Order: sequence, then structure tokens, then C-alpha cells
Amino acid sequence: MQSAVLSPSFTPLLRPKPHDPLTRKQTLLRLRPLSAASSSFATTSAASSFHGLPPLRSLVSLPSLSDRRRDDALACRATAVPESASPGDGDASSKSGGILQTLQLGALFGLWYLFNIYFNIYNKQVLKVFPFPLTVTTVQFAVGATLVLFMWTTNLYKRPKISASQLAAILPLAVVHTMGNLFTNMSLGKVAVSFTHTIKAMEPFFSVLLSALFLGEMPTIWVVLSLMPIVGGVALASLTEASFNWAGFWSAMASNVTFQSRNVLSKKVMVKKEESLDNINLFSIITVMSFFLLAPATLFVEGIKVTPTYLLSAGLDLNQLYLRSLIAAMCFHAYQQVSYMILARVTPVTHSVGNCVKRVVVIVTSVLFFRTPVSPINSLGTGIALAGVFLYSRVKKIKPKTA
Repeated sequence: MQSAVLSPSFTPLLRPKPHDPLTRKQTLLRLRPLSAASSSFATTSAASSFHGLPPLRSLVSLPSLSDRRRDDALACRATAVPESASPGDGDASSKSGGILQTLQLGALFGLWYLFNIYFNIYNKQVLKVFPFPLTVTTVQFAVGATLVLFMWTTNLYKRPKISASQLAAILPLAVVHTMGNLFTNMSLGKVAVSFTHTIKAMEPFFSVLLSALFLGEMPTIWVVLSLMPIVGGVALASLTEASFNWAGFWSAMASNVTFQSRNVLSKKVMVKKEESLDNINLFSIITVMSFFLLAPATLFVEGIKVTPTYLLSAGLDLNQLYLRSLIAAMCFHAYQQVSYMILARVTPVTHSVGNCVKRVVVIVTSVLFFRTPVSPINSLGTGIALAGVFLYSRVKKIKPKTA
């Protein structure tokens, strides 16, 4: 049914009858469509109550106006009451918003896993035929730095304002970040992808150890118990790994130490937080700094190995190597950016559980893709280690009881 709202400032005036109590107050009435803000009803009632009069009847059906004289007729446009004004619309919109956020979070987790899978596969393919981990890591940081600068210059993401003191505080984080990725690539070049990630499941062990040594954060008994299957599972998998060698093993261990040192340093060296410096910008700055830190060392140790002349002389497929290196580098930067985006939406415990599941997905897909020989004992050890990581992520939130 169409209806209209009367408002106190309408012209022309309604012709009041002599006995109409509105005559003394000279109240002006205007007809407004109901599609205007709902506050018109409250305004009308409040105005009437202020003058000591009973509240005006706000809703008037159109047929009641049809029997007025010609000079009393009101020219108006009536609007039907919108369906969106129903009381349950707030709940429906909140539910739809919650569903949308859940779908977005699920899509981010899917991209996180997908980028990580492609990075490990293409990166391993490059390192198998091009055994120069310094050069490979530098190329990955170079592509990441290029993407960061493109993102800032095109205003896809707000460029931060960084002071010299902030850069000095971020520098140690960039150093250990650089070393961690370098050691990971060194391990991937020596052993199977699945074995590298099995060893990297030891990250919680080093996190607890370094936090206790440098931050004085003593773990709960539940955390200590959860570390036992991690250590035992990695040891069991290492003893039965077909691709085992000490260079790959210690490189993965060094990656664990450096990455967890980065987490400890981020707590120890507090970077002054400003509005323009969030997690994504912090990671972007670290990426750019890592490139400038590693590039000189790469030139000194390995020289320039990415020229077409050198690659062709080594008998490598130039186009294939460049394409795989580019895909690996872009996926390397993308999965870390998405990881920070997820961390901004969920709790650290949820992120840790997601990281554990991601490691399982990467191990399984790499075994299937590269057809890595895996013995039953090796599979058991890997499974025990990953179960320990999942258990650690769950008991980590248990706080010790205070006296």
C-alpha cells in the first residue's frame, strides 16, 4: 500500500477548520515521501509534543485525501514502503557479511597453499639444473622488490614513511630474513622438498628455545610435551630419508634458527609503530633491504650466472629456466604477502595451525609430483613430526597459572 509522511513545513497550507486546534499554533504541514529518512516520523512527533499537542498522525492513505475540495488538494508523490525496511534485514545483512568474510578468508588460505606449492615445485626444478642458491635467492628478492616498488608507485598500497631510526631497527630483521631464505634454497638444492619441509617442522622447537634464552619466556609443560613428537618424528624421518645428506640437513636446520631468530628479534627490537607501517609494508621493506644485502655477496661469491651466454654455454634451456625462475620468484613473494594478509585477519594460533596444514599439503604434493621414494618408516616419522606441530599450535595458547 502506498503511503506518505506529513512534515511541518509544507506549502501550500492546508485550510484548517475554525475548531481545529492547529489554528492557534499555525502549524505548517508538508507532505514528504516515506522513502526519505525514517527520522521524519520522529521529527513530526517531536514537533507536536513540543507545542503541547497530541502527536500527528504520520501515515495518511491516499484515498483520504481524494474527497478534499480542489483548493485543498495536495500535489504529492507517494512512495511504497521499501521491503528493505523489514526488521529482519539487519540480521540478514550481518549474516551475508559474515559469509562473505568467511569466503574471502578461505580464498586467502587457498592462495597461500597454492602459491607455496608452485614456489616449491618450480624452485626445486630450477635448483636441480642451476645449483647456485645465492643467485636464485637474489633473483627472488629482486622480483619481490620490483613488485613492491610497483605497488607503491601505482598506489595499489600506501607507501610508508620511514625514518632512519626505523630502518636501523628493521635492519636486523632483514638480515635474518635474508639468511633464512638463503638456507632454505640451499637445502632445497641438496635434498628432496618433502625432507626439507620435514626438517623445517622443527621451527617450534627453536622458537621455544630462543624465546627462553633471549626473552626469558619459559614454556608451559604442555608446550614442552608437544615438542617431543616433533623432535622424535624429524629424527625418525632423517634416519630413513633416501635423499639425506648433511649439507641439506644442516641448511634446513640453519633456516629454522634464522627464521625463529627473526621472530625473537621482532619482539626484542620493538619497531616504532606508525599509521603508515603495517605488517605488509614491514615485509615489503624487509624484501627490498634483503635484495640490497644479498646482491653484493652474490656477485662476490658466485659472480653473474644469469646471463644468456653463461646459461647457453652450460647447456641449459634459456627460456625454460627464465620462465620457471620468474614463476618461482613471483610465487615466493605472493605467498608471503598472502600469509601476512591472513595473519591480519585471524589469531596467531589459527595462523600457526594453517601453517601446519600448509606444510602437510606441500610435502604430499611434492612427493606426488617428483615421485620421491618414501619408506613407511619415513612416512611415519614425518607424520609424527607434523602431528607434534599441530599439537604445539593448539597448546601454545594455554597460559601458565599464576600464584
